[in-house]
Amino acid sequence: LDALAALIVRMHLTGFSWGDCSLSNTLFRRDAGAFAAYLVDAETGNLYPKLSEGQRSEDIEILRLNIFGECLDLEAAELLHEAIDPEAVVDDIVARYERLWHEVTYEQEVPRDARHDIEGRIRRLNELGFDVAEVDLSTVDGGYRVRPKVVDAGYHTRRLLRLTGLDAEENQARQLLNDLDAYRAESDLVDEQQAAHRWLTEVFEPVVRAVPANLRRKLEPQEIFSQIIQHKWLLSERAGRDVGMAPAVQSYLTDVLAHKPDEQAVLGVEVSAL
Repeated sequence: LDALAALIVRMHLTGFSWGDCSLSNTLFRRDAGAFAAYLVDAETGNLYPKLSEGQRSEDIEILRLNIFGECLDLEAAELLHEAIDPEAVVDDIVARYERLWHEVTYEQEVPRDARHDIEGRIRRLNELGFDVAEVDLSTVDGGYRVRPKVVDAGYHTRRLLRLTGLDAEENQARQLLNDLDAYRAESDLVDEQQAAHRWLTEVFEPVVRAVPANLRRKLEPQEIFSQIIQHKWLLSERAGRDVGMAPAVQSYLTDVLAHKPDEQAVLGVEVSAL
C-alpha cells in the first residue's frame, strides 16, 4: 500500500494525472522486503505543468472506485482473504497517500535562527526517498515560511548508483547505503568513493558469491543482500550481540532463501519465454 501511495505522489508532483489508477495497472517489484510500484498503463494519463486540487482529488476518487471494485471482484472469486475489508483497504491507501503528500508539500514556519529545522525537514524527505532541488523561503513575522521544492523520488537509488554502480530499488538502496556508511565508519575511511569501492569488493560481492547457484534464481542480488542485512539484525537482537556477516549469510541461505520459490515460478512463465 505504501508503494502505491508513493507512486501516485511521485506522479502528482510531476503534474501527471493518471486517470485510471488501479491495481491491475500497477506493477509491483520486490524492494528490500517491501515493494516498489510502477505505472504500466498510461493511456488515460495527462501531463500538466501542475495539478490543481480538483485534478488531484479526481485521481484519488478514481483510485478509490477502481481498487474497491477490484477487491470486490477478488472477493466474489474467493481470492480475497476473509479478514480483508475492501473498503478498509481503499481508505488505508488514500490515508497513506494524503500523509505522504502532506509531508512533501506542506509549508513550514520556522524561527529565523532555526536552520536545523530546515535541515531536519530535508533529511526527512531524503529518508522518504525524495530529492530536494531547492528551498523556497518567504519572510513571516519572526521567521520564515519554508517550502522545499521536491523532485522525483530516487534519492537513495541515485546515490548508490553513483557510488557503487549498483542499480537497486529505493528501499534496497537505503539499506545498502546504511550498510556502506556503517562500513565506512568502522573502517575509518574519509573518502566516500574509496569506502564504496572497498565495501563493494569486500562486503557486497562476497555475500552475493556465497549464494549457491541453485538458489540464485529465487531473488535478485540486491534483494538478497537487503534481506541478509535484516536477517543479521534479527539474529543479533536475539543473541544480544553482533553475530557477524558470515554466520548471518549461512543462516539466511539455509533457513530462509532455500524455502523461497523461484521468481519465475511466481511469475508463472519461463524466463526464457519472455
